[in-house]
Amino acid sequence: MTTTTNDPLAALQAVDRRVLHFTPFGLGGAMRPEDAADFQHRLISNLVLDDDVAPTTRQKFEQLCAGYAQGLLCYDLFTLVADAAKLTLEQALRDRFAAHHNGTVTARNASGSERQIDYANYADFHDQYKKLRRPEIRMGSSNTWTPFNGMLDGLLTWARREGLLRGQRNRGIERAKKALRNLTAHGMFHLVSPVDAYRDLSDLAEIINHLWGHSTPGGRLYPAPITRDVVAIGWNTATGSIRACHAAQLPDQREDDEFTFVLVRAVFWPGEREDPHLMEYDARNATTHYPAQYLWGPGSRAQAIAWFEREAPEPDSCDSLDQVFVIRVHDDRIHLPMYPGVAAALQPPEQQGTWYAVRADGPTGVFAHTRAVSTGADGHVRSGECGQCPVETIASGDLGTVLLAARAAGVDISPVAVPDVRTPFAESMAPRSVDLETGR
Repeated sequence: MTTTTNDPLAALQAVDRRVLHFTPFGLGGAMRPEDAADFQHRLISNLVLDDDVAPTTRQKFEQLCAGYAQGLLCYDLFTLVADAAKLTLEQALRDRFAAHHNGTVTARNASGSERQIDYANYADFHDQYKKLRRPEIRMGSSNTWTPFNGMLDGLLTWARREGLLRGQRNRGIERAKKALRNLTAHGMFHLVSPVDAYRDLSDLAEIINHLWGHSTPGGRLYPAPITRDVVAIGWNTATGSIRACHAAQLPDQREDDEFTFVLVRAVFWPGEREDPHLMEYDARNATTHYPAQYLWGPGSRAQAIAWFEREAPEPDSCDSLDQVFVIRVHDDRIHLPMYPGVAAALQPPEQQGTWYAVRADGPTGVFAHTRAVSTGADGHVRSGECGQCPVETIASGDLGTVLLAARAAGVDISPVAVPDVRTPFAESMAPRSVDLETGR
């Protein structure tokens, strides 16, 4: 903090000028102090915990937000807040564990003897639990006896098994946050920016809310389901042009008479959020980042308008986390991932080969992981959660086997017949199968 006065109170009230350079547009010239205060206040006011979050977790989070707001006067507070946010993750998990089990946990020791632990709070539970020799508790929908050490890694495993945390990419983020928490606990001097501190608080808010069953609209880690609208994707083979618009806007697109169209439900909100791979749409294969559902086509603009006005399809919403895909390896070639319902409608010749059912947050990781497994790459596992890729292989075998596994995972495997249609951009960017070794 920089000040020219010898008055300690005035020094505490002086703005730390380093903060003034963090603007809504990134690093830049110094803002006026009042503008910087307003900007940081608006940022932190976006972080809100849901009403049913445990009071002790809520109080700690509000304390962190208050410390962040004071960072305008003392830049070092951003580092203290960021460090405390990393440590607060364990408190939130402890509070959620205590609330989830509602005062009673049945544990068993190494000899198999079971004991009911009644507790008033997590500390009370842990004091009793740690006296058992190699203790276990039941976890997940299957109530499987699982080792539990009561520390951060055990709590993260427990939250995963109970379905309170999800997302395959988030598994890696959770591991990183655990490692950063351990570094913070051991202590070392460092200095972080307001951007870093805000990201830590924002992530913490998302994790806390999700532990209590609430996704975050537009969130980075646990986004709420995203609205899909009916979208027209059109292309002109002669010119190579490709474009997309909301289907309701098709009557205004008079210049599109030479275009071929398909209608899909997809994430397409220009200026807000849109699928980065929408122009690579393939009705048979999963090539878009968010799930895209085939509705009609291909056909002309007039035909698309007629179908849309006659059928009046409604928007819906989709969840991008923990999607289930199936993917085929046959004759030393790996094919693009499919949605289970589309694969269920395949004819017998296309069902041959070894299939995998894979849980992932998008199709890209599915393809990369399955190719790595099929070529024997080090570190990639054929079953369960992969430590190298953000995916979980649910099952492998013939198509029938993996479809049954997908259904057991909660996926609708009713056959969905779709035409063999994809955009010219998909044809050039994503061949439907490649050689396992060469990738060609």
